[in-house]
Amino acid sequence: MLPFARVTIIGLGLIGSSVARAVRAAMPTVRVTGHDADDEVRATARRIDLCDDISDTPGAAVIDADLVILCVPVGAIGAVAAEFAADLPADAIVSDVGSCKAEVARALREALPDAALVPAHPVAGTEQSGPEAGFATLFHRRWCILTPLPDTPAVATGRVAAFWRRLGADVETMTPDHHDRVLAVTSHLPHLIAYTIVGTASDLEQVTESEVIKYSAGGFRDFTRIAASDPTMWRDVFLTNREAVLEMLQRFSEDLTALQRAIRIGDGDQLFDHFTRTRAVRRSIVDQGQDDAAADFGRAHD
Repeated sequence: MLPFARVTIIGLGLIGSSVARAVRAAMPTVRVTGHDADDEVRATARRIDLCDDISDTPGAAVIDADLVILCVPVGAIGAVAAEFAADLPADAIVSDVGSCKAEVARALREALPDAALVPAHPVAGTEQSGPEAGFATLFHRRWCILTPLPDTPAVATGRVAAFWRRLGADVETMTPDHHDRVLAVTSHLPHLIAYTIVGTASDLEQVTESEVIKYSAGGFRDFTRIAASDPTMWRDVFLTNREAVLEMLQRFSEDLTALQRAIRIGDGDQLFDHFTRTRAVRRSIVDQGQDDAAADFGRAHD
């Protein structure tokens, strides 16, 4: 039995369009309705036949839904939910895909005081954006973290978990606050570091007469991939999860200072021990199937 018959996706960028494609591939009898605030995105979604129906307003999109998934920047979730609150069916479940959960849960509950809420975060993505960037296999073997509220019915959480498993994801459940601390170190801080390094390289580009980009090695290329992510989304992430990000940034700064000192005084043992420990983390990620162990990260070469 399918967990839902009618799914509404609000926000048709990379994640929203991937959800739509994945639903159609894994559950072809489910009716998918989409909405995006951008007229051009809606026009593109209609042209590529992304959904069974594209609605011009959030209210029209949710009117007969039994699952609504908000795929908009986390800073906009509360306002968008308020737009469709009056049209939401009483038995509909509302979820999202944002990478911050405590503030999202608060905003959703404020906008939808009586709805069954199951905030979610599929830990998957690319640096691309827009409705044509999505693909049906984006969530395969990736984690989707559910952060139900204390008053969320267990049956609602179970149905959303079954939905994501149908899309190929592995499902974990945790509290919103714990999620935000975990993602601050595994996702948000790495993005902040990538934006900083690429910005520094851009500033040095004039000094080195284009050699920074010309001779960029694999590590820098990976930073540029991360730093090419959607600026609106990441602005909202850092502002929404600021406390956890600042906590992890302080810890990172302390560790960076220790390594700086080791380099200054020539403490090779400390550097070797640190690099050995971090190498083991990489191996664990590969062993758990979260990345490719192929040479040069599986990049194709002519």
